[in-house]
Amino acid sequence: MKKPPRLIRNTPDEEAAIARGIAADADTFEPTDEQFAQMKRRGGRPKLANPKVAVTVRYDADIVERFKAGGDGWQTRMNNAKQNAVPLLNGILFWRYAHLRLTGSRAGV
Repeated sequence: MKKPPRLIRNTPDEEAAIARGIAADADTFEPTDEQFAQMKRRGGRPKLANPKVAVTVRYDADIVERFKAGGDGWQTRMNNAKQNAVPLLNGILFWRYAHLRLTGSRAGV
């Protein structure tokens, strides 16, 4: 089996030459610890009020294929379909529970 290439580190002399080059460069700016502490982190996306959570879920292949057949944005459409289904499912479960409590029967549940 072939070994991966080994990382070759700079020698102390090479590191010193690099440091001298940085020091000689007029455009080099090295902030003090105080300046560094005052800097604000920038970049990236703004924080979302309701960030999404990564999970692993398994769906039937035909369901995924139907959403993918709609083209780009299929994951958003699937998320929207699930969000629309939750209140409906909660309503069905509520009425089934109410039926069970009122009748004591599991018939039709």
